[in-house]
Amino acid sequence: MGTEIVKVSARSMPKLVAGAIAAIIRGGGQAEIQAVGAGATNQAVKAIAIARVYMEAENIDLICRPAFTEITIDGAEKTAIQLMVSRLYDSR
Repeated sequence: MGTEIVKVSARSMPKLVAGAIAAIIRGGGQAEIQAVGAGATNQAVKAIAIARVYMEAENIDLICRPAFTEITIDGAEKTAIQLMVSRLYDSR
């Protein structure tokens, strides 16, 4: 499984987004969270924190790499926050 895009808005429910992130990680993939604006970014970060709690029972930790990306919404180019979430592989 590769990278799956999860789009988050300011009205997204963090627990539902967290469930989507956890399902992607359990399936062996990586989640690319896209958020435009402060409210959406806030919901995305909360969702990642909740997903980490969900994954604790399976002894899986997550890593998040933030970046900027350009996306198109209704024909207009927007700068979005891109949060790449993947499984942390411990090198110990």
